Amino acid sequence: MEMLKGIALLLLVLSIFSLFSLKMPKGMKAMGALANAAVATFLVEAFQRYVGGDLIGIEFLGKVGDSSGSMGGVAAATLVALALGVSPVYAMLIGAAVLGYGIIPGFVAGYVLAFIVPKIEKKAPAGLDLIICLVLVAPAARGIALLADPVVNQTLLNIGSVITAATTKSPMVMGIVLGGVITVVATAPLSSMALTAMLGLTGLPMAIGALAVMGSSFLNPVLFHRLKLGNKETVIAVAIEPLTQADVISVNPIPVFVTNFIGGALAGLVVVHFGLINNAVGTATPIAGLAVMFGFNPAITVIKAALLCAAAGAFSGFLGSVIFKNYKIIPADVVRGTK
Repeated sequence: MEMLKGIALLLLVLSIFSLFSLKMPKGMKAMGALANAAVATFLVEAFQRYVGGDLIGIEFLGKVGDSSGSMGGVAAATLVALALGVSPVYAMLIGAAVLGYGIIPGFVAGYVLAFIVPKIEKKAPAGLDLIICLVLVAPAARGIALLADPVVNQTLLNIGSVITAATTKSPMVMGIVLGGVITVVATAPLSSMALTAMLGLTGLPMAIGALAVMGSSFLNPVLFHRLKLGNKETVIAVAIEPLTQADVISVNPIPVFVTNFIGGALAGLVVVHFGLINNAVGTATPIAGLAVMFGFNPAITVIKAALLCAAAGAFSGFLGSVIFKNYKIIPADVVRGTK
């Protein structure tokens, strides 16, 4: 039951995540900004705190990581507001007001106020807009974060805890599900970093996400090359960052998503077998996700697991190209009108 509950809640969050991105006003831009906030804070924390500070033992780098990691809410509020058209000074005003809150409360504050502040700037006389933002917008930002914080703690983070518990009790099954789902999210026009940050995943689930996405960097180039989805530049680009090829993937979803689920599931089983952990939230990304694993696990174990995940990815890419060899593919040059 714990396993079924974990899977059901994961799929529920993923559905809400997708609906928000696709149906809410400027939802895709907002989610992209949330992913960027995770990069600017959690990834810096992961590298500097856990690798530079803990693994290498440089205290200064550890403090750099701690400082960056504490700014998740500020970064989310600021970057979301900027992405949605708020001027830099007011975006920073919103961000500064939510200091001390997490990345999701900051995200909510930035998203809501991004639709209000431009109207104030447009309708209020020059100079008066600044006064209004000082008097009303800054308190409103913190008030929104204050209201969102307990909701986040009681829903998203609780769901993350359920998923973690389910992974502990049924590691093989959850390894397949988490590895597959997070890898598909990484290739969809969403964000695996944002998803894992929202859920606050740590430990084995976060390790599964990190190495599964790393394995997709070997899967997608093989799949793209063998199915002739694009030229050499396209193949290289999808290996580095799948979202650069979001337009190609969106018109060929079945072969890409199915193949990525298979590769992610295999990588998840590898991570479960080695019992790896990753306590740096939001690090479901190829290069950084692999790097931070060395801060929590023996280096030789990480290397073994990473090599097997890479092999699983390449094999899955080859397998997918065989399964979908007769599937009607729409290549990049057709999608982009260059042919």
